[in-house]
Amino acid sequence: MNIDYFIRKQELNLANITTKYIRVKYLDILNSNNKLIALIGARGVGKTTLLYQYIKLLDEKALYMSGDDVEFTNSKLYDLVDEFYILGGRVVVVDEVHKYKNWSQEIKNIYDSFPDIKIRISGSSMLNILYEKYDLSRRVVIHQMNTLSFREYLELTKDIKLSIFTLDEILSNSSNISKELVFKHKDLYASFKEYLKYGAYPFFIEGIDSFDNKLYNAMDKIIYEDIPSLNRVDYTHISIFEKLIYFVTSSNKPFTINVAALSREFGISEPTLNTYLQILDKSGIFKPMRKKSKKLSKKPQKLLFSNTNILSTYANKINIELDVGVVRETFFINCFKEVYYSDIGDFIVGDAIFEVGGKSKSFKQIKDIKNSFLAVDIDFTTNDKKIPLWLFGFLY
Repeated sequence: MNIDYFIRKQELNLANITTKYIRVKYLDILNSNNKLIALIGARGVGKTTLLYQYIKLLDEKALYMSGDDVEFTNSKLYDLVDEFYILGGRVVVVDEVHKYKNWSQEIKNIYDSFPDIKIRISGSSMLNILYEKYDLSRRVVIHQMNTLSFREYLELTKDIKLSIFTLDEILSNSSNISKELVFKHKDLYASFKEYLKYGAYPFFIEGIDSFDNKLYNAMDKIIYEDIPSLNRVDYTHISIFEKLIYFVTSSNKPFTINVAALSREFGISEPTLNTYLQILDKSGIFKPMRKKSKKLSKKPQKLLFSNTNILSTYANKINIELDVGVVRETFFINCFKEVYYSDIGDFIVGDAIFEVGGKSKSFKQIKDIKNSFLAVDIDFTTNDKKIPLWLFGFLY
């Protein structure tokens, strides 16, 4: 395939890309001086748009290629880069790189053969480059791209600029922060309720009526395309992933994992089920929960969805009314990279204990616990120990 095809397609796509709103954190990562950067993340978080924005704002000549393009998968990446280099190109972007056969070997060869080329690749959140056999681990810098935070959703929908707050700032000053934001942005709390249903993925930009279908299709592709291609999974076992999703959704509460019972239900061994749970952890569909202990078990005790949008979409598909407590807990845990279940209160983050609930939630369960807080579904607070739930959406 001639390189002109990719250049022409890139120009056509760039014409439809806006740079009005950019997730600056990730753009700064791509703009760094690191030669090889991998941006990984679940389907639908906006990796492709960001890569095009990066190219559009570059002064250097760049070439975008995608593993979703059949013409690309039938071409030889190294030869395309060689031809592009002769034309003066110095930035190569390969989206959905995991769909290209032998990608790691060719990326390594490009890295070693063209010392002044920058390489930017994206892939599934299950793409574990560190274990690829061609030893990219010494060459690649990996960054995880998250779903939109509530803060980012507000910036995107309201065309405003909002500050990020650290957890320490939220824990020590939630009263002043929440009052200032709610009084300045009158519909902030109403926007939070919208965000819980359709704000974590940029699909909503194209219309909220089609949001559920687009997110459901993205999850379907993770199950039927990404999981089988990136893991050693018997294709006849794919239905197990769907069944587990159904069990978690229909339980309408944090799903307690009974490995022995589930193994019998699915007709697979316990080690196989544990492997599948690990895959779902990496897939971006689930957030496995463990209790904090000195000897941390690899086996999760409970499963919650990775965000409230996935929970809402699957609930709509099977026509159940969600328990508001599950929605609140799902939002809370996914605001943090590291969070644990707790026997006292609901969750542990760092050395802080949190109880999650509605506006009537009291301190009864945690009143004698040092460094404990309520995360409650209210608009603003006058008590720094009683923190509005939405405020944790400003951590990034």
